[in-house]
Amino acid sequence: MSSNNKPKYPHPNLALEDHAIGDNAVVRVLRIDREDKLGALSRELVVALGTQIARIRRAPEIRAVIVTGTGRGFIAGADVGEYFQVSTQEFTEYQLTSRQVFESLEALPQPTIAAVNGYAFGGGFEVALCCDFIIASERARFALPEIKLGLIPGGGGTQRLAHAAGVRFTKEIVMTGRTIRPDEALRRDLLIDITETEQLMPRALDFASTLAANAPLAVREAKTVIDDGIAGDRRAALAAEQRALGRLFESADGREGIDAFVHKRQARFTGA
Repeated sequence: MSSNNKPKYPHPNLALEDHAIGDNAVVRVLRIDREDKLGALSRELVVALGTQIARIRRAPEIRAVIVTGTGRGFIAGADVGEYFQVSTQEFTEYQLTSRQVFESLEALPQPTIAAVNGYAFGGGFEVALCCDFIIASERARFALPEIKLGLIPGGGGTQRLAHAAGVRFTKEIVMTGRTIRPDEALRRDLLIDITETEQLMPRALDFASTLAANAPLAVREAKTVIDDGIAGDRRAALAAEQRALGRLFESADGREGIDAFVHKRQARFTGA
């Protein structure tokens, strides 16, 4: 895998990096670059992140997405300073914007990886939970500490954590605001791997390239079927799984994969 270009900055605190993984296919890295605030999300940064997520959705050449931070912070929650002396309406609008952006990240058709390099608190933990996979460095820390401000999570943390790790564990984490270390997060099936800090991005890029090398239509269908099945009726999900498999069998990539297997050659998937 190689970088196509130097990081671009559509917003002063958001960097974009593309890493080539084959012909006309890339892994897109979204890097929160606000080290002085440990990656805290301002309203403007949330909006900028949402804009880039919308563009990724329309870019079939982007086969996988990595979200990461800079320095000691992944995303250390919202910029709480922006809460001070704002009206209830302004606060509610900010929370709604954040929730919509987080949901758009979760709904991306491409597989997403949170490469958690440091503090993932509040909204940062919620962003990680929106991703399909989480890989953490040994210095990563996770928490939903809103209770210490007299609040609760508002970006989906109460629901996504309960879904991923269980109701009682979530009640403990939300009601105490305590911090979760990577080894505990791994035991709770929140992570797929823990790495040394300097190996975090190489590990995330290697995993992303593995995902991106597979047939993109099949990867997207798999993500949709799994997510929809968990959220809905199991019998309906099984029927949806079979319909998706039929669509993939009829696709050019499906035919290519079968032909390559039979003739013992490397498949060349095009996303068609």
